[in-house]
Amino acid sequence: MRRCLVLLLVAWCTAWCVTWALPAAAQTGSDAAYARLASDSYSDIEAGIAALATSGDPKAGAVLRALAENRLLYRPDDKALAIKDGATVTDARTGAAVGPDGLKPVRVNNRVRRAIDAALGTLNLLAPDAATRRTAADAVFKARDVAALPALDAALARETDASAKRSLQEARAAALLAKPGSPEIDRLAAVDTIQNRGDSEALGILRGLSGDAASSVRDAAARGVSAIETRQALMANVQNAWYGVSLGSVLLLAAIGLAITFGVMGIINMAHGEMVMLGAYTTYLVQELIRQRAPGLFDWSLPIAIPLAFLVAGAVGILIERTVIRHLYGRPLETLLATWGISLILQQAVRSVFGPTNREVGAPSYMSGAFDLFGLSITWGRLWIVVFAMAVFVALNLILKATSFGLKTRAVTQNRRMAAAMGIRTPWIDAFTFGLGSGIAGVAGVALSQIDNVSPNLGQGYIIDSFLVVVFGGVGNLWGTLVAALTLGVANKFLEPYAGAVLGKILLLVFIILFIQKRPRGLFALKGRAVEA
Repeated sequence: MRRCLVLLLVAWCTAWCVTWALPAAAQTGSDAAYARLASDSYSDIEAGIAALATSGDPKAGAVLRALAENRLLYRPDDKALAIKDGATVTDARTGAAVGPDGLKPVRVNNRVRRAIDAALGTLNLLAPDAATRRTAADAVFKARDVAALPALDAALARETDASAKRSLQEARAAALLAKPGSPEIDRLAAVDTIQNRGDSEALGILRGLSGDAASSVRDAAARGVSAIETRQALMANVQNAWYGVSLGSVLLLAAIGLAITFGVMGIINMAHGEMVMLGAYTTYLVQELIRQRAPGLFDWSLPIAIPLAFLVAGAVGILIERTVIRHLYGRPLETLLATWGISLILQQAVRSVFGPTNREVGAPSYMSGAFDLFGLSITWGRLWIVVFAMAVFVALNLILKATSFGLKTRAVTQNRRMAAAMGIRTPWIDAFTFGLGSGIAGVAGVALSQIDNVSPNLGQGYIIDSFLVVVFGGVGNLWGTLVAALTLGVANKFLEPYAGAVLGKILLLVFIILFIQKRPRGLFALKGRAVEA
């Protein structure tokens, strides 16, 4: 009986401690933290932030977020804290409304902001959402907050998500390297973890260990720096290659229509860029109509604009061919001057209708944002343009290889007089081919409206590059156009970091001039037409 009474007394004392003593201790800790936040010293404010993050106070998150947004106020007389939310001011502890008289904003500088980020990260390390935990771990990693080590250990012990666990391990390694006197073996393991992260922040942390007391840690950090720099140099080259493919796909879209008209008719069409411009303005009109009449269809604006841009630009191309160009066959200089004049007329017409300023063309939701692929940053917009360019290339190949129109077009390309003798109406093939090339240029304008300014001068930025692609690849050869566009795009992006954008273009132009001296018909020359000419 006596033993039961003793056990009952012990249990009662334990319950009293849990119920009253521990909350009182937590309250005392948070009281001290609140008092430090209401200080004029940045060091005290920083210490108060760290104390509040580990105090267990349920209002800590709201107070820290208010401090991060410059909404946390204090009264110098009694050090009371208040949170401002619009025109309302409430006590930070009780939530009761208070008057704004005599309140001053809590002082914040860059060091305090870093402490706030780390503290908010510590509070979110045990959040139920894995994405929130990853964000919290990244914040602790950037702040290298030593005080967050206990919270990181607790979070790692219960973490099940692989991505979040990796972020927590990296944050723990960064904090461990910032902690003075940590064991050498732990610091070596932390160096390996940071090295595996491999980004610029990891590089900065490892470079900061050059003065570490332990030579093994210094050597490991140096090896890590070398490995990360090698990896970054490799990834920079891969990134440049991707940028080059992206630029090459744009050049392919702009030049592929010109390759057809130039190959079939031998026409130097200086108005080809204006067909691209018409496609871009068609996209703008489609989006404006959707914004006004059916906003819910905005994500479908580009699929709707593609066939319309093809029809508009193709119709204008056929009109130009039937009214002007068909009278100038065999007179290349007059054709060049006539199409240049047409380009000026189209530019001025668009300028008169839409004005000289840029027009806004929005990006659908599936073309917004970016993602990382093995450390390679890829924007959705550029990726869709690459896919679209390849789809246009495949579709055009199918038209030329698997249709009656394509067969007649290839016949006219290789030997015009023989095709006419076989009953092919070459004037109509010329007209429809010019319309096809112009329509594809209009489709290119739909894609270019997502990455360039939609203005009357849009096409002028691509006409010279289009001619370079066509001449380099081989007149009238679609595969040559594809190879030339990708080659010039990748070469341009690799030259830019060393020679600059302007000098890089000049070097490419000189290379193509020298190349044409050796191979006048380009990379892939068509047989038949050139011999006939």
